[in-house]
Amino acid sequence: MSITPERKTELVKSFATKEGDTGSPEVQIAILTERITNLTEHFKGHKKDNHSRRGLLKLVSQRRQLLDYVKGKDVPRYRTIIEKLGIRR
Repeated sequence: MSITPERKTELVKSFATKEGDTGSPEVQIAILTERITNLTEHFKGHKKDNHSRRGLLKLVSQRRQLLDYVKGKDVPRYRTIIEKLGIRR
């Protein structure tokens, strides 16, 4: 259900804007998206897990805030993130 350190390192490498970048919005959004995907898979088998569902809603809200921040700063950068992660269809 949680993200493995190897997968997290892989996401940081692919979404980093510069060397050693771990806190940019792109990296944070990618990590949150991975966690959201894992939790969504978890709910397919555990429909009544309401405690984890609350955590999922918090993650989605946090990702939404980061996406709004990026959209306000740089729209092409926002579109690039959306395309790479396949969030909006």
